[in-house]
Amino acid sequence: MNFEMPNIVPVMPEITLLTLACMVLVVDLFVKQEQRVITYLLSQASLLVVFIMTLASFTSETQLTFSNTFIRDAMSDVLKLGVYISVFIVFLYAKDYLKQRDMFKGEFYVLGLFGVLGMMVLISAHNMLTVYLGLELLSLSLYAMVAMQRDSESASEAAMKYFVLGAIASGMLLYGMSMIYGVTGTLDLAEVSQKAALASDQMLLVFGMVFLIVGIAFKLGAVPFHMWVPDVYHGAPTSVTLYIASAPKIAAFAMLMRLLVDGLFTLQAQWQDILIILAIASMGIGNIVAISQGNIKRMLAYSAISHIGFLMLGVLTGQQTGFAASMFYALSYALMTLGGFGMVILLSRKGFEADKLDDFKGLNERSPWSAFMMLIFMFSMAGVPPFLGFWAKLSVLKEVVATSSLTWLAIVAVIFSIIGAFYYLRIIKLMYFDKPEDDATIVANVDLRIALSANSLLVLGLGLMPGGLMALCLTAIVK
Repeated sequence: MNFEMPNIVPVMPEITLLTLACMVLVVDLFVKQEQRVITYLLSQASLLVVFIMTLASFTSETQLTFSNTFIRDAMSDVLKLGVYISVFIVFLYAKDYLKQRDMFKGEFYVLGLFGVLGMMVLISAHNMLTVYLGLELLSLSLYAMVAMQRDSESASEAAMKYFVLGAIASGMLLYGMSMIYGVTGTLDLAEVSQKAALASDQMLLVFGMVFLIVGIAFKLGAVPFHMWVPDVYHGAPTSVTLYIASAPKIAAFAMLMRLLVDGLFTLQAQWQDILIILAIASMGIGNIVAISQGNIKRMLAYSAISHIGFLMLGVLTGQQTGFAASMFYALSYALMTLGGFGMVILLSRKGFEADKLDDFKGLNERSPWSAFMMLIFMFSMAGVPPFLGFWAKLSVLKEVVATSSLTWLAIVAVIFSIIGAFYYLRIIKLMYFDKPEDDATIVANVDLRIALSANSLLVLGLGLMPGGLMALCLTAIVK
């Protein structure tokens, strides 16, 4: 039996991050609590190393390795860079929050790094087995992170709900994979794509596809598989909610692309109809239910559900430009949601969670710059020009309209977007027109203030000049 050594160059960022994460885990064992900042700095350095590695070896060529189970292409590199930046910002925002609540422990950073590794594997999956491995590594890290605050009943309840529902979704995903394997005789996504068109049992193949979509929709948080999203966002510590709400959405978009576009594109007519239903339901329920929320974490959870509906619009067009628009939306949404939850962390302090809408009353009187930053994030999420969120929504709507038979869907999306603008504008009204209920001085370290300011200005700057990021997404998708 001949054994050929696989080409490990395409997978070097993953190998490096695995090595560094294990190193951080071991170092943390010997670090005293008052020196825990060492773990934080090593974790950030690890992300910086793999960011530089991925950027330095960026290529538009497609590389396959490990018996074609792992793919490295322009799309995977761009999405990975988005994940690194998102998690780097999460770690930075979370540092003071964790210190104030005696949660500044190595587990948060080690689990966070292993979650990044899971996302990287998921983004580069070229085989259903690799998809599942990446997904489970990410999911197990998230379950543990949600349950980190062991004294909190709400965190434990959220972790249990997330774990049970996640296990059911994983089972559905595996069941779908087994059906597709039964029809095509392979787990390789490229071979599945070839054999699906020639398969004699199309009915079983479609059933398998439906179960795959259930698993994907759960990870994205799309209706009707969204039940975990508001409870987990609300129950988890805000630092963990910040993590769950940002980078994993980029990985879930990659999962959608790998399974449906790379693997089952021949069934596009079938999965397009399903995605249309999911998108309409997500935009409708997400935007309408968000209006009644008094807790900003729950409001942003339903907002996330509605944004997933918009993200799906580009994918369901079945066009490469539509895929690029959805990719642009995923990256833009991660940047906006980091800022939204970052503001909640900024206003929180020991013994006080700024997670109610009323906590933002009169923020302009307390801190005009903080209010302006929140205004940028809320206007962007609402899709108000010239902010980044406007271009994200416009790009996917333009692709839907370009698909002549789906113009009605773009009209539905615009209607729900107008409905959704209400709860974003309500935050702005509270900040600028109401009297503050809390007169406490906003205390935050300089690094958090600088990072949040940079985040808000980036959302504004990319809104004024979106062409570069749009072109990058288009280049990454169009072969």
